[in-house]
Order: sequence, then structure tokens, then C-alpha cells
Amino acid sequence: ALSEPIDFHLFDVPYVPTPMPVVRRMLELARPQPGELLYDLGCGDGRIVIEAAKEYGARGVGIDIDPARIAEARTNARLAEVEDRVEFRHGDLFDADLSPADVVTLYLLPEVNLRLRPVLWRDLRVGARVVSHDFHMGDRWPPDHSETVGRATIYSWTLRPEHKPPA
Repeated sequence: ALSEPIDFHLFDVPYVPTPMPVVRRMLELARPQPGELLYDLGCGDGRIVIEAAKEYGARGVGIDIDPARIAEARTNARLAEVEDRVEFRHGDLFDADLSPADVVTLYLLPEVNLRLRPVLWRDLRVGARVVSHDFHMGDRWPPDHSETVGRATIYSWTLRPEHKPPA
């Protein structure tokens, strides 16, 4: 048994691109509206943010700790001609202010989602939507909806008043 806490780094989240059918279904469940702001935490090559801008007219912010992924995402946004509606930031998603987000998408790891849940509850407004590829948010926040697409599971939530911490 481990007596010391595990030193967990976000760089330990492997880069595994979300298959495009899963991206499309995640966005259908997230229902981004034109002009709404979508944040993708651990955005990788930017595919979710770019698809949300192209297909839904949403604005997007992608955050990733790997500078190579951010460079790739910026190139992909330029090629998709959505640079005016998307932004990719190199940094730790736990340092980001998520309060402007209408939608948050995730493909992280179970322990990262659990650590992120109180941040989402604190930062997001009531009515904001969260969609995760493959990993849920634990027993304290059961999903509103889950479904299987290919070999992936997609979970979705809407922030409600009872999720907000007391002021």
C-alpha cells in the first residue's frame, strides 16, 4: 500500500485523439449555439473546438499543457478557416478561469475529472453543459445522459443550482 499521495501531473494524461464520430455526438449532446463559448480542456489537436466553430457557429477555447498540441491545434484552426472564432492556450487547465464557458468538453482521466468537478461547480453558471468522452464525474454528480458511440461512452451534464457551492 502507498503511504505517500501520488504525485499526479496532467502531462500523465496521454494524448489520444477523440474519433470524429464521437466528437460529432459530443457536440450534438452539448448543443452549442451560435456565439456561445465552448472550452475544451485537454484540447489536443483542437478538433472539438474547431468542429464547434465550423458546424455550430460557436466560439471556442482549447487548453492543453503540451505546447506541441497547441501548435498543431492553431495550424488546424487556420486550415479550417475558423481562427477568428477559436483560441488555443498553452497551460494547466486547473489554472484556467472557466466562468465564461457555456459548454465544457473533456477527454481526460477519471482522477482528473474528479479533481475538476468542484472547479466546474464553482466556476460554471447554472445551465452550462459539460460533456465527457469515456469518463464520468463520480457518484456525487451522476450524468443526465450517457450513451455508447462505437467503443466510446459519452456522458453529459447540465449545471443546476444544487451544484453551486454555498456563497
